[in-house]
Amino acid sequence: MEPAYDPKTVEEVFRDFKGRRTGLIKALTTDVEKFFQNCDPDRDNLSLYGFPNETWEVNLPAEEVPPEIPEPALGINFAREGMQEKDWLAMVAVHSDAWLISVAFYFGSRFGFDKNDRKRLFSMINELPTIFEVVSRKANVKSPLTSHSHSKSKPNSSSKSQKGSSSVPTKPHKKQSEPESESESAEEGLDEEPPIIQKVSNPKKKENSVSDSDSEEDHGETLCGACGENYASNEFWICCDVCEKWFHGKCVKITPAKAQHIKQYKCPACTSTKRARVN
Repeated sequence: MEPAYDPKTVEEVFRDFKGRRTGLIKALTTDVEKFFQNCDPDRDNLSLYGFPNETWEVNLPAEEVPPEIPEPALGINFAREGMQEKDWLAMVAVHSDAWLISVAFYFGSRFGFDKNDRKRLFSMINELPTIFEVVSRKANVKSPLTSHSHSKSKPNSSSKSQKGSSSVPTKPHKKQSEPESESESAEEGLDEEPPIIQKVSNPKKKENSVSDSDSEEDHGETLCGACGENYASNEFWICCDVCEKWFHGKCVKITPAKAQHIKQYKCPACTSTKRARVN
């Protein structure tokens, strides 16, 4: 972790901001291969840190509570295998932008910046492109948050159901045809909105309406592909788009929040199989 450092003026806070920003941009662009390898999904919750000396580090969160300064997004490594690399990097970039702002204005609050100081600091920060703008310019991707908010506003049979809902969602929609070429696929990926991964409290869809007790009994026959336990109505489940098995979110380290950013979920077994074929 970084040593104690207390920028006390607007200029010092802005210099701190620029140094951290440069380090984070390095991680997501020039050092992206090293960054990708450091974000191992099999490790505990990891975060990406940028430092005032323009370096970066992937590490576990600070142990002290509350931390010395605001902490960056937690668990970025868990989403790595379930997303396309460019979309995953864009998601990390967005969270990194939010973290930089929070750190800068933490120092501003701590050292008593007044209205004019805060306005001047924000104006200086706003003159720089965001990390997301830098990363997306290289990868040519749309904002993951914008795409998600658009897709949520449209009715879709595969959209999530809230816990306690009487309706049972279907499995994520699968495309009927594949693009003719890789370039054609890439072009389509820039325009279409990513489907929302299934987040369900009921892993099976029934043809006819039945009583709650009958429905619970039928769904209880579904077993988690990881732990083998039965379905429970108060738990989050996710379906693998490859083997079509259902899993407890906690068994595969996927939370509803993380699932929002996953276009196509592959369970650990299917991911391992793909790696074995590549090797």
